[in-house]
Amino acid sequence: MSTAAHPSRPPVEHCHSMADVRRNIDALDDRIVALVAERSAYVGQAARIKQSAGEIVDNARIEFIVDRVRAQARAAGAPEAIMEATYRAMIAASIDFERGEFQRLRGKA
Repeated sequence: MSTAAHPSRPPVEHCHSMADVRRNIDALDDRIVALVAERSAYVGQAARIKQSAGEIVDNARIEFIVDRVRAQARAAGAPEAIMEATYRAMIAASIDFERGEFQRLRGKA
């Protein structure tokens, strides 16, 4: 079995058991959660900065982000469909969060 990594992808440990796989996925999840928390803090700032609720959804920006992460996935040898689905779900949840923050910050919650 080849363990050659894609040139842009960090090397992945060769696992010998499901426990190894799960340990590595759990470690990645720890990093992902921290990054999503950081991203969400910026979404909260966007709610503070935007002047109207109509600014919350920016379809052009959404498509720019999706295209960008698909290209990054392709370059890293990662499944583009997973990246797109993940980002579309995260963006949808972020929009809901931003709407709530927008209302909360303006005393409308």
